Amino acid sequence: MPFTDIEIQELETLFVAGGDDAQAVADYRRRFPGRTLTRCEESDMGPEEPFRQLAALNLYLVDGRNHCWRITRDPGSATGVVLARLGSPA
Repeated sequence: MPFTDIEIQELETLFVAGGDDAQAVADYRRRFPGRTLTRCEESDMGPEEPFRQLAALNLYLVDGRNHCWRITRDPGSATGVVLARLGSPA
């Protein structure tokens, strides 16, 4: 199920406020059931361009409609998100 413009705004609000902490992840799973969420370090994303750059992380959209995932900048084809933490892990 693709993300709507309103849901994209909700994502930004959720992760700007909470980063990728346990509460923000739990809120995501509650608000967006059935959509994937993957966390990693920004260095794992290679040359991919983030959909949004937030204070503590970059937000990528994932299109998982086919067998293999791909990063997309199109919310209409996104089925999940990748949260790529900036800087060193705490």
